[in-house]
Amino acid sequence: MSMVAAEDRKKALCARLARVEGQLRGLQRLIEADAEREKLAQQMAAARKALDKAFFAMVADLIADGRASADDIAELLLRFA
Repeated sequence: MSMVAAEDRKKALCARLARVEGQLRGLQRLIEADAEREKLAQQMAAARKALDKAFFAMVADLIADGRASADDIAELLLRFA
C-alpha cells in the first residue's frame, strides 16, 4: 500500500510535516532556554496534535483515492492511531 498518490496532496503533507519540524525545533530551543514546564507541555501537546493530523491526512488520502481496502485502513488505524 503506497502512501500518497496525488502530487498536490504529497506536497501538502510534506508542508504539514515541515511545520511540525519547526515546532520541534522550537521545543528544543525552549528546553535549552529552561522554559517553564507548562509552556513546554503546551508546545509538546501542540506538536503531537499536529503530527496526529498529518497521520490522519495520510489516511484520508488513502480513503479518498480508493487504493486501500477498508480492512487495510482499519488495520492501519488499529496499529498506529
